[in-house]
Amino acid sequence: MYDPSSPHAGEFIDNEEILETLSEASRESLNLSRVREILEKAALCKGLTHREAAILMDCRDESVEKDIFALAAKIKQRFYGNRIVLFAPLYLSNYCVNGCVYCPYHLKNKSIPRRKLSQKEIEEEVRALIRMGHKRLAVEAGEDPRNNPLEYILDSIKTIYSVREGGNSIRRVNVNIAATDVESYRKLKEAGIGTYILFQETYNREKYRRLHPTGPKSNYEYHTEAMDRAQEGGCDDVGVGVLFGLEDYRYELVGLLMHAEHLEARFGVGPHTISVPRICPADDISTEDFPDALPDGVFEKLVAVLRVAVPYTGMIISTRESSKMRERLLHCGISQISGGSRTSVGGYTTVERHDETSQFDVSDTRSLDEVVGWLLDNDHIPSFCTACYREGRTGDRFMSLCKSGKIGLCCTPNAIMTLKEYLMDYASPATRAKGEALIEKSLQEIPSERVLEITRERLRKIEEGSRDFRF
Repeated sequence: MYDPSSPHAGEFIDNEEILETLSEASRESLNLSRVREILEKAALCKGLTHREAAILMDCRDESVEKDIFALAAKIKQRFYGNRIVLFAPLYLSNYCVNGCVYCPYHLKNKSIPRRKLSQKEIEEEVRALIRMGHKRLAVEAGEDPRNNPLEYILDSIKTIYSVREGGNSIRRVNVNIAATDVESYRKLKEAGIGTYILFQETYNREKYRRLHPTGPKSNYEYHTEAMDRAQEGGCDDVGVGVLFGLEDYRYELVGLLMHAEHLEARFGVGPHTISVPRICPADDISTEDFPDALPDGVFEKLVAVLRVAVPYTGMIISTRESSKMRERLLHCGISQISGGSRTSVGGYTTVERHDETSQFDVSDTRSLDEVVGWLLDNDHIPSFCTACYREGRTGDRFMSLCKSGKIGLCCTPNAIMTLKEYLMDYASPATRAKGEALIEKSLQEIPSERVLEITRERLRKIEEGSRDFRF
């Protein structure tokens, strides 16, 4: 039976509820008065239920779809403004004991070289990332209790935070590792992680079991209930997502929103972020094996529907997507992107962008400076801000500020100040010129005279060499 407040995966992700939702959506999506009613509710920026979102996703009326995209852009602007948070993944190890058929790191793949970074190598990778201008990392590692035990992850986090390069450092480490127990999540929180990220891959239980034939990840219940254990362990910022293309996208959309509703019902706070990766080619993996792979137009609408359904949640798009597709998605809800990314172990200290240890091919191969310049050209503020995490604005404290719209009073000046740091320390002359112009324009949009005065003073201090100011 469906129960969003239940701790059991089979009850908060109920297959019958999903199937009933999809059946209802196929009927109600033809009722334009009902669809318009849902859009009016979405415009209140309070979110939608999984059933309401499914109806919007199923509606093929061109005027409705146009309105969905327009509303998604409006909501994103209201909650996140024109700020786009930048980060980079850091792959520590591709050793893995699981048999996931969509991932080249699966145990039976003998063609991919296995590699694990030493703490010294991690230090060098981090130095390279800092020299690029990054302040926020997402740590990635395969699941292997012998090669990648929790102690290795904890040591790696300590190493990352300890590195200083040119007066700068990494200020936030998010972690994307396998589902674990409450005590391990408690240790991760004590190590100072930001967001704990775990992709469900697919919410369809039977499909999940076929895609994960061997290894600890094959346990659907343990994997799906991981975010509950993370919350119990003190990780109150969690990031969810699915790998679109493994199952029918409508099924995954409903499951993803049900998971968000569950976290809200049980812990009073929904996911901090939602990631929307799509299945893509990689070593030993072909998209021809996955008939549910999404075409661009459907994917773009999916992102827009997610944005209107969960207006408060940060949405992340990976470098699996091309620069053209990422630009389209920025206008319908995405608020975080990676830049200058490598998806291989040790990729930031090797000459080649792609090597044999890559998890997937990177479509957007631009440098971080090129990505920053592109964002500036499109009137976005590239943000390297990590203030909320370090000021204790996490979990329900962050969500209450975000839902009320007050978070922007902190976020805009913080984004401007971290952009200024990047321009001073790392930007090319062309990017710096564009960035300075956008900063001056953005300052005019700060509503509080006091905040504006403080921000201008801190910008002057950054020019003089000071760093790491935050509201």
